[in-house]
Amino acid sequence: MDRQQDTYLLEMTGISKQFPGVKALDKVSLKVRPHSIHALMGENGAGKSTLLKCLFGIYDQDEGDIVFLGEKVNFHSSKEALEAGVSMVHQELNQVLQRTVMDNIWLGRYPTKGFFVDHDKMYQDTQAVFDELDIDIDPKEKAGNLSVSQMQMVEIAKAFSYNAKIVIMDEPTSSLSEKEVSHLFKIIKKLKEKGCGIVYISHKMEEIFAICDDITVLRDGQWVETRPLAGLDMDKIIGMMVGRELTNRFPEKTNTPKESILHVRNLTALNQPSIQDVSFELRKGEILGVAGLVGSRRTDIVETIFGVREKSSGEILLHDKVMRNKDAHEAIQNGFALVTEERRSTGIYGELDITFNSLVANVEQYKTKSGLLSNSKMKSDTQWVIDAMRVKTPSHATTIGSLSGGNQQKVIIGRWLLTGPEILMLDEPTRGIDVGAKFEIYQLILNLANKDKGIIIISSEMPELLGITDRILVMSNGRAAGIVETKNTTQKEILELAALYL
Repeated sequence: MDRQQDTYLLEMTGISKQFPGVKALDKVSLKVRPHSIHALMGENGAGKSTLLKCLFGIYDQDEGDIVFLGEKVNFHSSKEALEAGVSMVHQELNQVLQRTVMDNIWLGRYPTKGFFVDHDKMYQDTQAVFDELDIDIDPKEKAGNLSVSQMQMVEIAKAFSYNAKIVIMDEPTSSLSEKEVSHLFKIIKKLKEKGCGIVYISHKMEEIFAICDDITVLRDGQWVETRPLAGLDMDKIIGMMVGRELTNRFPEKTNTPKESILHVRNLTALNQPSIQDVSFELRKGEILGVAGLVGSRRTDIVETIFGVREKSSGEILLHDKVMRNKDAHEAIQNGFALVTEERRSTGIYGELDITFNSLVANVEQYKTKSGLLSNSKMKSDTQWVIDAMRVKTPSHATTIGSLSGGNQQKVIIGRWLLTGPEILMLDEPTRGIDVGAKFEIYQLILNLANKDKGIIIISSEMPELLGITDRILVMSNGRAAGIVETKNTTQKEILELAALYL
């Protein structure tokens, strides 16, 4: 295919952006061709999101130029960018859940008939876009009734409805099943055929090689390289991202599981459909994985153990003592900790600082005899989280929402370690995190296992489960389909068990 070397839809050159205490971008460039899918890659904190927010009018760059469709531009709002033909499908979907699908697509630019909204035209225009993209969703359905994948499709349809020439996709498959990912890729390829340039951000290497044409790599806020994807392999890309060879994706297994400390017997959640009659044991120093297809109710296990979901029957025993765990507070007091799947919605307090986010699960420990909080102990423990978790942050007072996803996750893990848990449960702990930060989190988990903690990890990534666990509990439609020894199992065996009760 003609690479159209001299023809670009978008040229960002010499883009720099500074925030208090950190230079997020230092003379970064990005050039996107028509009819192409361009991977933008780099570790968390490399500057990818900041660069695209400068394009999209969310941030004003300190220096550098943006040329779009041959003209120099400087969008001052996302509305300006959208109307000009630049659209962004965010990782966190921000739809008005109480309104219809078509309301969400045309919000702020409703077709009118006189002084009134022309609902018939809005329906027809929405259906026309859906037909074009092979999207099977009722335009009159409430957005709140859609699945995550359907919401993702609506966001892409909205971008298409603006006749966008540049479409930015930030981790679009993070919550999708394999079938849904396949459908998404078909839509992305249709946009490419129509002449769009797609900027694709993903930490999933398999996706990058499956659909992308070009790649730009950023590292520590600086441009590293832009080149065709052809001729590159995973090791080369990782080397470009981290500035060194990452010879192993997983740390060496050094933990030794010992006696059983947690017994879960015939656990069934109150509100069905959910888990039914689930039993397993967890040993001291063991990393137990939980596998299963979308809808297998993996998350329900840890939520029921942690008291977020009410159980109808079954027992949870720690050191042979029955744990009631009626709510999260009681579970914490009993030595349990849970790192939730949705980091932004249920993990962090995005507008608050590192100190608050580090200490919020352990506040009682900082009260003095007079009932006041000990600033010195709070400061000391916050610094421990930053040092022990290797969190990249300018200061304790930095808002956690301004950190990269990997650094946010490290703070959350540090928060729970301050509670001194015996059982640490992690739900998709590396979702949306780059390979370098993943390795660091795997090492943290392994270190905890070496300190005789019992660890449960839920993951959708099979290589991750096979790379760091000792045993894997396979869930199928709310039931435990079997437990396998990691070193003796295969992906085929796990998938067969996952389909057992479907």
